[in-house]
Amino acid sequence: MSALAPRADFPLLAAEPTLVYLDSAATAQKPRAVLDAITAFYAHDYANPHRGAYALSVRATARYREARERLARFFGVADPETLLFTRSCTESLNLVAASWGRANIGPGDAIIVTAAEHHGNFVPWQQLARERGAEFIIAPIAEGGTVDLAALRALLGPRTKVVAFNHISNVLGAVNPVREIAAMVRAAAPDAITVCDGAQAAPHRALGIDALGADFYALGGHKMFGPMGVGVLVGRRALLEAMPPWQTGGDMIEFVHDDRSTWNVLPHKFEAGTPNVEGAVGLAAAADYLDALGMDAMCAHGSALAALALERIGELDGATIFGPPHGVERGAVVSFTLGDVHPHDLASILDARGICIRAGHHCAQPLMRRLGVGATARASFSAYNDERDVEALVTGLRAALHLFGHAAV
Repeated sequence: MSALAPRADFPLLAAEPTLVYLDSAATAQKPRAVLDAITAFYAHDYANPHRGAYALSVRATARYREARERLARFFGVADPETLLFTRSCTESLNLVAASWGRANIGPGDAIIVTAAEHHGNFVPWQQLARERGAEFIIAPIAEGGTVDLAALRALLGPRTKVVAFNHISNVLGAVNPVREIAAMVRAAAPDAITVCDGAQAAPHRALGIDALGADFYALGGHKMFGPMGVGVLVGRRALLEAMPPWQTGGDMIEFVHDDRSTWNVLPHKFEAGTPNVEGAVGLAAAADYLDALGMDAMCAHGSALAALALERIGELDGATIFGPPHGVERGAVVSFTLGDVHPHDLASILDARGICIRAGHHCAQPLMRRLGVGATARASFSAYNDERDVEALVTGLRAALHLFGHAAV
């Protein structure tokens, strides 16, 4: 199983040919095409957009607009003005909670999140519920880690105002049926919004966000080969137009009177201050790179490497693997424990062998409690990984077992 993309496309990996990078669920390495696009913007088109009548500023404005339009096509969003640039997926989710939430949530309302959420799609809703006197409900997950649809359906009612869930779990790799959940909520709780965290899906799936039916869909650029510091929020136009801004100043205003202000149109109303044009341009270049690889190929490649890792890690003494079982759809992540060897020790031992994995609670402490563990080790895969990386991981895990006095079988 060879890599989908050559390591030579990724300068860091090309410079460190023995490095085995298995932490793409945290952040992906950057292809040369993305770095070149950022450099070209700074070298040829750099100025503050929207604010200057001179040609250079007009070019910078065009690069920003073109990046938004390119990403709208890539993500399946028909109206580019409903695609907002943020700092991260977490900021996108906080924007919805702070703006829509504070304008619409009151005492007695119900906010539902799932037990498998990243803190970025858990804590903002938890804190909003505490602030507004709303009920905060944690929906259970089914075996394997997807939303328990029957349990969720039973929780929905006239008091439900928010249902927040992930597309793919960053810990378990479980893939939720976004369309089905959105349709269920719309039918059973028509006053509620659905908010989907797509951070783990965006690097590996052709999203078609409009067709998914969620009211808000959030993602981060750095996990899909884009730069850090840029995220995306896609929302329904009617909801976005009715929402108050959550940050003020700069180009998000229409008129500032002495005693009041009025707001600019979408998307500018939610993009206060000097925009991250570099991030938008780099993320658009990442979309071009992913399109060239093919999103169906990305999905198949990540799933195949995860399936191989499931099989090979499962052969090890004391291995416990969390998430969907063999044969069930899974994202490109595998979380596991290995007997009494702490995940942090595993990560340190593997690091000494040039293998990068993640260890800890993965910003999902409520899920860890339900799994009955304090931490897991997590290997995650991308286009530059191949079968040799999985074998290197398993060899390193065998070495860790041997070091702790276990039979490495």
